[in-house]
Amino acid sequence: MSKLPVEYRFIDLSDYGRPVARWIAYGFQNTRVTPIHVTVMFIISGLLAILCMLNHQYLLAGFFLVLKSILDAADGELARVKNTPSYTGRFFDSVSDIILNALFLLTVCHITDGSLLMTVAAFFGIQLQGTLYNYYYVILRNKVDGDTTSRVFEDTVPVALPGEKQRNVDRLFWMYTLCYGVFDKAIQALDKNAEQAKHFPKWFMTALSCFGLGFQLLIIAVMLILGWADYILTFFIGFTVLIFVFIAIRKIINKD
Repeated sequence: MSKLPVEYRFIDLSDYGRPVARWIAYGFQNTRVTPIHVTVMFIISGLLAILCMLNHQYLLAGFFLVLKSILDAADGELARVKNTPSYTGRFFDSVSDIILNALFLLTVCHITDGSLLMTVAAFFGIQLQGTLYNYYYVILRNKVDGDTTSRVFEDTVPVALPGEKQRNVDRLFWMYTLCYGVFDKAIQALDKNAEQAKHFPKWFMTALSCFGLGFQLLIIAVMLILGWADYILTFFIGFTVLIFVFIAIRKIINKD
């Protein structure tokens, strides 16, 4: 099930695992497996990728990074298939993602004897890239009556949906805010008028999807397998420059 109506769907480069994710979701549809269980599965897959990196088993590390991306899509698919959307699952997923991202880059730093300063810069770069993509994507979904579990501005605690407890939503919301607040505010400051944008062309969203987490992890997997681990941190620092390019294009499109 797509997050967008048919007429607004675009080719999402970061969502390459969606067909397999749907297959997994339908496989769990009539079982007791919940979206939270699938989120735990992607956490395990991410930790296995780290273990493989530490043991220089880069082909396996790449496999588990891609599997993590697939499972990351499968938890949301399962929530839609079972019609059990929840803020608990949404925030737990996001908090798990950012912690794993930090661990992935710290592991790359360790196996390449890299700089901690460059690791921090690459981490901030990756998070800002992903935040810009999510910012525009959520704005688009809200404009065209798509999936609204994610909000454009996560600045207030949402009311728990049926089937989840408010205290769990409260705790995970504050964890989410602690992890993502600085990145959300930074991107909103860079493009504060994006919510008033009238048009997000499909080609623009497809190009921007290279900032999606799935594509980022695919890049890391490919670079590991090709023996380019030494260049991963530098790549993502440089890749961050495209943030300003995409914001400029968005403003030109909408004549801000």
